[in-house]
Amino acid sequence: MSEGSDFTVNKPDELARDTAAAHNFPQLLRAAAATYGGATAITIAGDTIPDEALSFIALERQSATLARGLLARGVGKGTRVGFIYGNSPSFALMLAAISRIGGIAVPISTLIKANELVRVLRQSDITGLIVQRKLLGHDYSERLCDALPALREVTTPELRLTKIPYLRWIVSTGDALPPSFHSMNFLLDAAGSVSEDMLEEVEAEIHPTDQMLEIYTSGSMALPKGVKHTHGAVLARTHYLKTKLSVSRGQDVPVPLPMFWVGGLMMYLLPNLEIGAVTQCTEGTSTSSRFAMGTVMAVDDMAAMQKMPTIWGLGMTETLGPYSHADVLRDPRYPLCAPLDHIAEGFEVRVADADGKPVGEGERGEIQIRGYALTPGLHKLEKLDYFTPDGFYHTGDMGVVEGTRILFTGRDGDMIKTANSNVSPAEVEMELQQFPGVHSAYVVGLPDHDRGQIVVAALVPRDGAVLDMDAIQAKLRKSLSSFKVPRAYVAITREEVPMLPSNKVSRRQLERFLAEKLGR
Repeated sequence: MSEGSDFTVNKPDELARDTAAAHNFPQLLRAAAATYGGATAITIAGDTIPDEALSFIALERQSATLARGLLARGVGKGTRVGFIYGNSPSFALMLAAISRIGGIAVPISTLIKANELVRVLRQSDITGLIVQRKLLGHDYSERLCDALPALREVTTPELRLTKIPYLRWIVSTGDALPPSFHSMNFLLDAAGSVSEDMLEEVEAEIHPTDQMLEIYTSGSMALPKGVKHTHGAVLARTHYLKTKLSVSRGQDVPVPLPMFWVGGLMMYLLPNLEIGAVTQCTEGTSTSSRFAMGTVMAVDDMAAMQKMPTIWGLGMTETLGPYSHADVLRDPRYPLCAPLDHIAEGFEVRVADADGKPVGEGERGEIQIRGYALTPGLHKLEKLDYFTPDGFYHTGDMGVVEGTRILFTGRDGDMIKTANSNVSPAEVEMELQQFPGVHSAYVVGLPDHDRGQIVVAALVPRDGAVLDMDAIQAKLRKSLSSFKVPRAYVAITREEVPMLPSNKVSRRQLERFLAEKLGR
């Protein structure tokens, strides 16, 4: 069940103007600048911040200055540098500056709260942190000081913090910074001590096997999970995704997903750089995907997806975005996600039982994946905890084999067990979405003393609709077995639906949210 292709390394002289031949990030950056020159590469939509637009050549040149400053401050191959920026030209600058010199870029969510921020900073072992001062009314220097009160107490920006022992400096934009912060001049003023020739020699030593990125997924359940990716994997996936997106040179491409997670980064920013399209950001980017995986898709969303050039199947941070696509939008028997009809080049997928053996036709098992662009590991975690001995990754997604097709049935553990009976959330979600006022529905199980779990539904109303929960329940009793009918209903907004970086609904977070709403 694989569609593989070899990924070959090209000689440097073949890369000068060929973005499609780049096998590391500095090659992509320089090739894009040479090919597209002064054309706009990335901007913020509208006229709110008109001076922030960057051309391809400006992105390469300005990131080169920052990169030289980072080199002067001791950043080199393998140095871990975090940055907190919303979707913007500055996000692309930070990613480019860190990555082109062999540093490991660690983008951090702008939504992160104080306690989780401390965990991510400690878990990631970053040496330096570059922070956007303000975004949508949030002051990130204040958020850092709230997370790490010692930052208010120290009088020098040369840091020695016991909670974040590897962190040596923080750089931020803006005025009136705390004494524990450097201004951006810390990097810009140092850039003059490193020549362009030195930068080029550094870039010449960036290999496809070198780590480029570490993307942190939600740490709400345990320690944050840092997903590693190499230059070669990032570029291979960029080349592949470009072919599936139907985007052309010079086209304005709005970015609806955050670039600090894999959706915005791999589906928009990097393919756009290769193609020469304009990455069009907005100051506020929703983290709620319009196409949430792991739940039954709303009819409106399906209609929008039909206009897309590719019907995407499953994907995850560990695979740098979608690793499958489909011939049809939905199989009515398994409506959670489009079928896995085609596997992206470079990946191999199987459905296996608890012993790691492939299941037979019509049997259910865990979807497992391996391949070139799969993460080589999770930071600080043992590989045997999430890889099989023969190199397949445990996705936690469950599927059924049907010929060459794999049908996604849900996450391992999502089945609701109530009153000694099993309830498929998808079946109930399908019924709920038949009601005219319901835009989308999310069904979970909450702990219950008598029944083990009770079925609970979160409903997103259509614009202007007011849901009559009693009427909905009465109709469901006529179409579903009694144990499948939700015992409680909560109306929520689309923005309240908790999403994972993989564009899947976080059922665990939704369970906690609904439990609080219901006082359980």
